[in-house]
Amino acid sequence: MSGFLTRVRAVLGPTNTGKTHLAIERLLSHASGIIGFPLRLLARENYDRMVKAKGVKSVALITGEEKIVPPGARWFSCTVEAMPLDRKVEFLAVDEIQLCADPDRGHVFTDRLLNARGLVETMFLGADTIAPLMRRLIPDVEIETRPRLSQLSFAGATKLGRLPPRSAIVAFSAAEVYAIAEAVRRQRGGCAVVMGRLSPRTRNAQVALYQDKDVDFLVATDAIGMGLNMDVNHVAFAGLQKFDGRQPRPLIPSEVAQIAGRAGRGMRDGSFGTTANCPPLAEERAEQVESHEFEKLEQIFWRNSELDFASVPTLLASLTTLPNRLGLVRGNEATDVQTLDALSRDTDLMRRAQGRAATRLLWEACQIPDFRKLATDTHVKLVAKVFTHLLAREKLPEDWVAGEIENLDRLEGDIDLLMQRLTDVRVWAYITARADWMTDADTWAMRARAVENRLSDTLHVKLMARFVDKRAAHLTRRLEDAEAEELQAIVTPDGLVSVEGHDVGRIEGFQFHPDPATQGPEKKILLRAARRALGVEMPRRILAAETAADDAITLSDDRHFIWENVKIAKLKKTDIFLKPGVEVLHSEFLDGLARERIRARLAAWLATETEKRLGALLKAMENPPTILRGIVHRLSESGGVLPPEPFTPELRQEAKKFGIDMGRFAMYLPAALKPGAARLRALFWGVWYDRTPPELPAPGLVCAPMPNNWGYDFALAMGWVQVNDIMIRLDVVERVTRELHYLVRKHQILLPPNLASRMGLKPEQLAPTLNVLGFRVFPASVQSDKYFGPPAPAMLGRRKQEQQPRQRQAVAPMRKQERESETVTVDANNPFAALAALKVARR
Repeated sequence: MSGFLTRVRAVLGPTNTGKTHLAIERLLSHASGIIGFPLRLLARENYDRMVKAKGVKSVALITGEEKIVPPGARWFSCTVEAMPLDRKVEFLAVDEIQLCADPDRGHVFTDRLLNARGLVETMFLGADTIAPLMRRLIPDVEIETRPRLSQLSFAGATKLGRLPPRSAIVAFSAAEVYAIAEAVRRQRGGCAVVMGRLSPRTRNAQVALYQDKDVDFLVATDAIGMGLNMDVNHVAFAGLQKFDGRQPRPLIPSEVAQIAGRAGRGMRDGSFGTTANCPPLAEERAEQVESHEFEKLEQIFWRNSELDFASVPTLLASLTTLPNRLGLVRGNEATDVQTLDALSRDTDLMRRAQGRAATRLLWEACQIPDFRKLATDTHVKLVAKVFTHLLAREKLPEDWVAGEIENLDRLEGDIDLLMQRLTDVRVWAYITARADWMTDADTWAMRARAVENRLSDTLHVKLMARFVDKRAAHLTRRLEDAEAEELQAIVTPDGLVSVEGHDVGRIEGFQFHPDPATQGPEKKILLRAARRALGVEMPRRILAAETAADDAITLSDDRHFIWENVKIAKLKKTDIFLKPGVEVLHSEFLDGLARERIRARLAAWLATETEKRLGALLKAMENPPTILRGIVHRLSESGGVLPPEPFTPELRQEAKKFGIDMGRFAMYLPAALKPGAARLRALFWGVWYDRTPPELPAPGLVCAPMPNNWGYDFALAMGWVQVNDIMIRLDVVERVTRELHYLVRKHQILLPPNLASRMGLKPEQLAPTLNVLGFRVFPASVQSDKYFGPPAPAMLGRRKQEQQPRQRQAVAPMRKQERESETVTVDANNPFAALAALKVARR
């Protein structure tokens, strides 16, 4: 955009001067415009403001990881690095232009200062420390200096426990932030946490926690010093030196002022000071911050933007070109240059990176940001793989991208692990946002953002769990409104919460459910008082749950623990099928210790219940004979039932001694089929496969219709054998078929008269069922009731007695006088035919 005749303005001054507000007003007054912010969070925040003013179809958002560009977009909110400088717009602005002096990112801001222009108006916003240098570099610039809207005063040192409400405490490492946050939680009831490694979504959620006055304190790194507008009255420094990526160094006065300036917004005055183990702030430095008088910048960082893509060596040479203007110096070697330099030593890769197009593509791949900053070659390898794929296919392979993103879509782990995954997925958000790299960039970018959002939400919850005590007693201590302290609140035995005789909600388990009917200005006061009462009630409930009798706890069909008719926890998957874990449901009133106490009680109940219902299986797992170890191990992994396998008589005999039935249809422990054991195994199955198990037949049933949502495998695992559209209990099938096989070992037999009732079948279901189980049933002529015994319970092809002799069903070989009847055979097409050792009758 350089070369246009444009009005160049610089609006400079300390924090809280309304610079950004002015820039947005000027941007939207033009027909088109672009504004660049130093943080993705700020770009998104101001994008939302612009959408409210101009509508979603006219406003675009462009950051490294997110692109929302409607076809008719005229106004753009961007990060400075992502500004579309090839787009001609009337207005262009860059926020925090003093970051030209940042040794790592300064060259980007300097490039915008020297080269980015709007057609009509260009505006730079920032601290006035850059004013003299800006006049030298841009002679025609118009500089306007704005005073701070409110006063900022030094308050000296204050103990952590005596900091006023609405204070932000600033530390300069994650370890310090955690330690101070833990101390604030113990002494003041909790705090929100803001660090640069947090995703914008998590950062916003933590800021909202503070802004909504759920907590009165904020513990942060210097990430709050840029653009986070919050209701902070006091900023307390817990340290005065930071690690700049290479070594620890003291904060310079302008950096102290940038952070301290977060105190007091609009016309409200603010204060700053020190706390915890921070050394005293020198008086002259405090005066500098109060008066906003700092040393002016004498140099800013520059990098050549006219790059030579003839080859990788020439590209590196052009990137290391020295500046030729006074006031410009080279900064630290940026990540993209470091990556390119590392890749230039890869001979195989260099053979591929030949020519301008390949060199330019390699440089674009090197632009992938290294949010992880691991100081390893992980990032270099990722860039190399991206370049190799793009060079070979022009698009990244979707299966590779999907695998990398899915590998990050895991919510377990501590705070640091979740933050690491968040930085990893932000890298993939950047990659998938490149439309020239992905076949369907919008879809893939949405997938990456969805994973980022899930991780962000989980991280927010874990930060709250660790650093916020949500019990009502702590909530009350941080209330500014003293009226709530004077109200009388009680909790009735049935969980009703009442304030001054008005019902304001109900407590169920460890959850408080406010009454939706409580409205109006008094709602907040009433609910605060209610939570104060719950501060007494909740410890009592925790103790009651911890000491509850076994019969007071149950498991629901959806795998939740029920106590006092309320869900309080759920089963969760572990590495062992028979030993799932316990996850206590989230509650604002449960801190880490209380949650662990409840979890331990439920885990003990579960162990007792498992021993009671599945003790035989657990005992079998302890010390099985060598010959049975493999079977016992697989039985424990499947819940006590396995599909049938060939076995020797010796193995079957040994298994029988150990309580295992080696049947024709399954290998199983009979005790595992009892109703209580079956239900528990079904719940464990649901945990293992992350599904709600289908409803089991009522206890006592031998036969039941086959449910539509049951498969053969699930039926067998639960101890049922599918036969056509019905299922029969496994132990009954094994017992009946074993008896029939014994009876037909030498000759055919008549059906036992009570066979259908033993299997829970209707008469007409018996023959098809036996057929599926491996037997052939056929009619036999009856010569004598005395010979054949009492009438069979069911008959096939029965005719009227006066028209023909009575017939009965029979199995196995026929006698000579009955050979005119149909003969028994083994059905070769039957899936159980191989298991039914029937003899074919001779004719």
